Amino acid sequence: MKTIDLIKSAFRSINRNRTRSLLTMLGIIIGVGSVIAMMAIGRGSEDSIKSELGKLGTNMIIISPGPDNRGGVRIDEANIDILKEKDAAAIIDNCPSVKYITPVVQSRTQVVNGSSNTRTTVVGAYRDYFIINNYNTMRGQLFDETTGRSLQKVCVIGKTVADELFENQDEVVGKIIRLDKIPFRIIGVLEEKGRTFGVDRDKIIVAPFQTIQKRMLGVTYAHQILASTDSEDQVESAKNEISNLFVNELKKESGGEPQFNIQTQKELMEIMGSITGVLTLLLAAIASISLLVGGIGIMNIMLVSVTERTKEIGLRLAVGAPARIILLQFLIESIVLSLIGGLIGVVLGYVMAEIASDSLGIKSIVTLNSIILAFGFSFFVGVVFGFFPARKAARLNPIQALRHE
Repeated sequence: MKTIDLIKSAFRSINRNRTRSLLTMLGIIIGVGSVIAMMAIGRGSEDSIKSELGKLGTNMIIISPGPDNRGGVRIDEANIDILKEKDAAAIIDNCPSVKYITPVVQSRTQVVNGSSNTRTTVVGAYRDYFIINNYNTMRGQLFDETTGRSLQKVCVIGKTVADELFENQDEVVGKIIRLDKIPFRIIGVLEEKGRTFGVDRDKIIVAPFQTIQKRMLGVTYAHQILASTDSEDQVESAKNEISNLFVNELKKESGGEPQFNIQTQKELMEIMGSITGVLTLLLAAIASISLLVGGIGIMNIMLVSVTERTKEIGLRLAVGAPARIILLQFLIESIVLSLIGGLIGVVLGYVMAEIASDSLGIKSIVTLNSIILAFGFSFFVGVVFGFFPARKAARLNPIQALRHE
């Protein structure tokens, strides 16, 4: 018997018991659909995270205080006063790969305009802060480099802050607001940025670094130093230059190992991509349990089918059909059941991915690899769980099979 005849025989057998065949395939359908949907959600989440981080600038380098070491003992609390404004100047002077630099201090504070008020993040920085974070103004202007390094009480506010404090957006520039009871004149309103990882990037106020550092916070250090390069290719060399500078210069000053962390936006993207990749595989592995259950269902039904068709098998064996043909007949029937379930599961996976995309607000991405993986797994399930019933059918004794009622 030719393979095409065996396939036709498998379809006839499935067609004779349509309801039972559909119920048998249900585990495969759900399993394949779940695997594709979970991998689509995971891939979509990974791309979304990379996109969100990309909005912050792929060339950004973040220098922050690290844990403090005292007497050879690592202290949990960060050595927050290690970074100074002069360190930013040293970086720009000694690290040729660094194009933009700014020390940063920030605080959550109450902002008041007449009877309106809101609580927001206030950042003290140089003008380069706007370049590094891709900020532009929709009204007014940004403060210049000289102002950013001064004690002037001027500020640039985000759109959300403007909406919460002012009814007429056209009259915001030039108005006086109070940050922690200190009056600041608004010179510009930033273009809308939206939310990044659930954080409203428009609920922010940026003022000159020393103004916030000295007049508002009363500290002598910076919370962070942000740097940026002209191109993404220079980020790694800039990181190494900054690290060498800090190790050599700060070690001389302090007499000990300086505690600091240097992290690039590219590293953050890789870390987040790695995490979402692992989560995607975990979700796919959990979803694939349905495929295992579906395989057990196929094996169970095929065993029942062998029992029901024992007399038919005996007759075929009696007229000279080789045992391998009997084995192939039932194995192909199992594979056909599994592959049909896989095809329906692929369609279900697309539908589930679209529903999840609408519900979660994340663009799901169904990849060819996920379809091949899920479909290949369903084929594997059909072969593995169909082999035992097929072998049982092939090993039947023809005389005993013909006597079977």
